[in-house]
Amino acid sequence: MEKILPDFAAIEGIERVRLSYLQPAEMRPSLLQAMIENEKVAPYFDLSFQHTSPTVLRRMRRFGDSEKFLHLIAQIRALSPEAGIRSNFIVGFPGETQEDYDDLADFISTAKLDAIGIFGYSDEDNTEALDLTDKVAEEVIRERVEALSSLADEMVSMRAAARIGENVRVLIEDEELQEGRAAHQGPEVDGTTSFIGTKFKVGQYIDAVVIDSMGADLVARAL
Repeated sequence: MEKILPDFAAIEGIERVRLSYLQPAEMRPSLLQAMIENEKVAPYFDLSFQHTSPTVLRRMRRFGDSEKFLHLIAQIRALSPEAGIRSNFIVGFPGETQEDYDDLADFISTAKLDAIGIFGYSDEDNTEALDLTDKVAEEVIRERVEALSSLADEMVSMRAAARIGENVRVLIEDEELQEGRAAHQGPEVDGTTSFIGTKFKVGQYIDAVVIDSMGADLVARAL
């Protein structure tokens, strides 16, 4: 049987491999299984949803809807309950109605994602969307971005708090702050995990238990 992913376990010096910017349409059960079963691949799913309304997604020439995306998330968590899942969303894409926006807000309330990026649509040169009709007013886009960003922060904080008591393996990235990333936290875009009263070195992997959370960030105690 053809391997879906390289055998990272056979490569010396590699401790953790993180796959980024995964397309939902390409997330077959076999790929999910391969990612979870490969011990060096982080259980981390950076899924490019962009929106959840089927009408908006088709205008973006993209796959899916809220129901399909929630099913994908359920599949991931059935295989790996502690997996990290993040996504970005564009608000105010041409033709986005209040119903479309509400569908996206409902999805974010339900999905319990670990990290969420919210971006307002803006015209960009040499894109198909530039010539689309039914542009959403800039004021409406700003209002929707602000409201959805607030909701996203709340949901991400709740997801982080639910990890208290969970065992994590943290790669130390900042010696002064004594913080790093657990497997479910992507660099630069997600939360961090920090320690108090320790002297770990950059590059160390520390097995720990989560004892507190602050927004998207975690506080852990070494085991």
